Amino acid sequence: MTTTPYVKSSERVADAYDGRSAKEIAATLALPRVVLFEEIGSTLDVAHRLGEEGAAAGTLVLADAQTAGRGRMGRSWQSEPGAGIWLTLLERPSGDDALTVLALRLALALGPALDAFAATPIRLKWPNDLFVGNEKLAGVLVEARWHGSRLDWLALGVGINVLPPQMGGAAGLLPRTERHAVLAAVVPALRSAIQESGQLAREELELYAARDLARGRTCSAPGQGVVAGIRADGALLVDGTAGRLAFHTGSLVLAAANSLG
Repeated sequence: MTTTPYVKSSERVADAYDGRSAKEIAATLALPRVVLFEEIGSTLDVAHRLGEEGAAAGTLVLADAQTAGRGRMGRSWQSEPGAGIWLTLLERPSGDDALTVLALRLALALGPALDAFAATPIRLKWPNDLFVGNEKLAGVLVEARWHGSRLDWLALGVGINVLPPQMGGAAGLLPRTERHAVLAAVVPALRSAIQESGQLAREELELYAARDLARGRTCSAPGQGVVAGIRADGALLVDGTAGRLAFHTGSLVLAAANSLG
């Protein structure tokens, strides 16, 4: 077991990821550093420890399995060995003006990056999920750390099912998809998206609308009504009995037979 400060005794460091070393992956993806684990609680936790140590922007944490992966609103799950891509990318943007729309922007960037590996075009569900058909394929979670009022770093967590989970109800990528090929498409897309500043541009809103899973469908949360899309500031728009409402937080629950959680 390594004595590296960012590694806890319960975590298992890996020498390779599908046969490639951390240095090989870093060179292929043009990253300053890649850290590999066989099993870990959450890649997000390691990324924050590395952030505290001053790790450079573009540092990538990859795990073959997670025992305490986490999502929005405190949700957690297990990420089975070899069944998916569980990663966190550490970034240090110069400002925080895009933070409120970042999860949407990252999901929007991941859509076309994953299209080639999925049976049908990727669809998006506010605020941070990616679907194949009506089944969830991937999710995005952004966590920020601050130094006083200044944004110090971001941990961009992404979980992608390569194999469909045994429990069912979720999608995987096409058979025989290689994880390194997916990483080669996904990581540059994420790094490009993080460079964008400000609210969502008109082109981004149009691209999102073309992939929007929920637009025109009835929802029961975060408000009751018909989903009308998203706004430039990332808010979900819902047309209800009292008119159009905008929601910045919460989970989108589609009603009745269309429910996707």
